[in-house]
Amino acid sequence: MKGKKKFAILPLLMFLAIAAWKYFAADTWTNPETGEEIKIGLSEDQEEALGMQSYRQVLAESQVITEGPEVDMVRRVVQRLIPATGDGGDDFEWEVNVVRNNQVNAFCLPGGKIVVYTGILPVAGNEAGLATVIGHEMAHATMRHGAQRLFQNDIYSTVMQGAQASMADMDPASREKVIGLLGAGAKFGVLLPFSRDHETEADKIGLLYMARAGYDPEASVAFWQRMAEQGGGQGPEFASTHPSHGTRIENLRKFIPEARKQMP
Repeated sequence: MKGKKKFAILPLLMFLAIAAWKYFAADTWTNPETGEEIKIGLSEDQEEALGMQSYRQVLAESQVITEGPEVDMVRRVVQRLIPATGDGGDDFEWEVNVVRNNQVNAFCLPGGKIVVYTGILPVAGNEAGLATVIGHEMAHATMRHGAQRLFQNDIYSTVMQGAQASMADMDPASREKVIGLLGAGAKFGVLLPFSRDHETEADKIGLLYMARAGYDPEASVAFWQRMAEQGGGQGPEFASTHPSHGTRIENLRKFIPEARKQMP
């Protein structure tokens, strides 16, 4: 009697071929700040539609503030930052809303839909601090980081499907162990570093935006120092989607001289 097959290479090869096809068939987008050509799985219209859907949902579920000094300050900062985004934000229909929420948070969705929580305003401290965080979030949108992550996750998912199909005849315990190791390898070796790279790029491009808008980029360091004090301890950087506060501040100090050159 023949022994049970342990591993079938054909399903893996088939899914690898599918992943390769997805990669090479994807659109290429040129980063307006760096000139880098990047594979993107969504059109800009599709990406912006997803952003609008999320934006409407957030506003529907939140206490939106429409007037007052907090709103005025946020709007002033955003209006100064928008022209600084250059080609990256030219086609965006920018909009900002302030939400009454103690969470220390702000984000910018694809297409330029910005939400600022009141909880982040005390940490921002002033307009320059607020420009740091909003510029960072705007950079995530203009650099199309969300679409890049969706594309990478799709490729990863396709490869993992192939690996699972190839191990269908393995005993369940061994299969679960191998799949777990593969998943951990992808997470810590590819997915998390990729996410941290996006955070670092958003820090750098956001710094350029705030400098072009006339804000002192040195204020970014003070802002992230306050964020570090607010957030307390962090886990190990390799296990996080974000750089550690220390790494972020160190990188910002390196980026500041370049940003200063772009101040008006």
